[in-house]
Amino acid sequence: DRAVLVYSNMIRRFFKGTMKKIVISGIESSLRRITHYDYWTNKLRKPILFDAKADILSYGMGEMSMLELANALKNGEDWKNIKGLCYLSKEMKEDYLSLPSHSECLVDKDKFIEAFHTFYLNCDPITAKGLYQKCDDRYLIQNPPSEIYSEEIMDKIYSMEFARDVHPYYKKMGTVRALDTIKYSVTTHRGCYGECNFCAIAIHQGRTIMSRSQKSIVDEVKNIAETPKFHGNISDVGGPTANMYGLECKKKLKLGACPDRRCLYPKKCPHLQVNHNNQVELLKKLKKIPNIKKIFIASGIRYDMILDDNKCGQMYLKEIIKDHISGQMKIAPEHTEDKILGLMGKDGKSCLNEFKNQFYKINNDLGKKQFLTYYLIAAHPGCKDKDMMDLKRYASQELRVNPEQVQIFTPTPSTYSTLMYYTEKDPFTNQKLFVEKDNGKKQKQKDIVTEKRKK
Repeated sequence: DRAVLVYSNMIRRFFKGTMKKIVISGIESSLRRITHYDYWTNKLRKPILFDAKADILSYGMGEMSMLELANALKNGEDWKNIKGLCYLSKEMKEDYLSLPSHSECLVDKDKFIEAFHTFYLNCDPITAKGLYQKCDDRYLIQNPPSEIYSEEIMDKIYSMEFARDVHPYYKKMGTVRALDTIKYSVTTHRGCYGECNFCAIAIHQGRTIMSRSQKSIVDEVKNIAETPKFHGNISDVGGPTANMYGLECKKKLKLGACPDRRCLYPKKCPHLQVNHNNQVELLKKLKKIPNIKKIFIASGIRYDMILDDNKCGQMYLKEIIKDHISGQMKIAPEHTEDKILGLMGKDGKSCLNEFKNQFYKINNDLGKKQFLTYYLIAAHPGCKDKDMMDLKRYASQELRVNPEQVQIFTPTPSTYSTLMYYTEKDPFTNQKLFVEKDNGKKQKQKDIVTEKRKK
C-alpha cells in the first residue's frame, strides 16, 4: 500500500548525501498529483509530492517528459518548464491558473468541486494551462501536459526490446499469475474519449487517441510469434477501448478537446467519424502471421460505436465474432437505468438491446454458440436498491442473463464519480446526491443483481 510514499521516503532516509533528486511517476503519482479524496482514510489528502517528500512528479504517460528531464539534470540545465512535470515551490507561477488551496478544499466541498473541474479541463495537451495549488506554505506547480505523441513516437516506444518476463529477482520466488494476461498482449493505442465518470484513463492517458502504425503492430506480433516458448495465442490486441484504434476527431487533433462537450456522451459528436475498416485490415494482417493460432480481443469495446458505423460496423463485429473471441464477448454497459448511466457519463440502454440482437444473429448465421457477458457496477453514487432491482429485472427479461460480473464501486483518485462519492453532490448540477457508504448495504446492492433466479 502507498508504494510511492514508502519507497521515496526510504530513499530519502538511506541515501542522504548521494541522492540528488527523487522523481516519482506512474499511475499512483499521476492520479494523486493535486488534493484528492483517499478512500482508505475517507478524507482529502495533500498532493502526493508533499507526502512522498519527492522533488519532481512526472504525470501521465511520461516517456518524453522523463527523457527531457533526464537530459536537463545530466547537463545541469533548468527543468522547471518541462511539460508533464509537477514540483513544489515557495512561490506561485503568475501566468498559471490557481486552484482552490488544500485548506479551502478541506473545509468547503464546493471548493473541492471547483478545483477538480479546473484540473480536469486542463489536461489536454493543446489547450491546457499550467496550474498551481497552495498547500501549507508552499505551492504545487503543475506544468501543462506533454504533447500528443505522433505515430512515429508511439512506434519507437513499442519497438524497444521489452523482456516480456518477470524480473529475475522475483522469478525465483515462483510464478506471477498476473503476467499471463499481458505477456503476449499487444498495445495498439493509448487514451480514451469515452470519459466514463468512474474511470481515470482520461486523466492519466488522456482523451486523445495516440495510435501506432499497422506495420509497428504487425512487427511486434511477428517478434512474439518467433519466441521459443510462444504457443500461438495473442491474449489481446487493443488499448483502453479496443475499437478506438486509429479513430480520432480531426478537429480535436488540431484545436484540442472541446471544453463544453464530450465525444460520446450524451450522444456521439458528429465531428467524430467512426469507421472500423482500419481495424479490420489490421486483424486480417495479424491472422496471416506464421505461428499465430488465435488473436484475441480482450480490451473493452464500445458497442455504441459499432452501431454508429453504418459502413464497417457490422463487418468489424462479424470479424470479432468469427475469429477473435472464444465462447464469450465481454461488454461493459455498467448499468441499465438511464438516471445512473447519466451519472456515470454513459449513453442510455437504448442501443444495448440492439447490439445484443446483432451479436446473436451473427453468431447464428456463422453457426456459432457464443455469449455476451456484461460488466456491471453496484453502489455507484446516486444508485439505490430500486435501481439495482430494475437492473436485475431488465437483465432477466431483456438480456436473458443472470449477471455475475458485478463490482461494487470503489472511489479512486481523480474521477468525477469519486468527486460525487465524497461531496454527495452531482458536480455538474450541484444537486444533492444519494451515496451509499455502508459496506453492508453496498454488498446488498450487488447481491440483488447476482442472486440466482428461482427455477
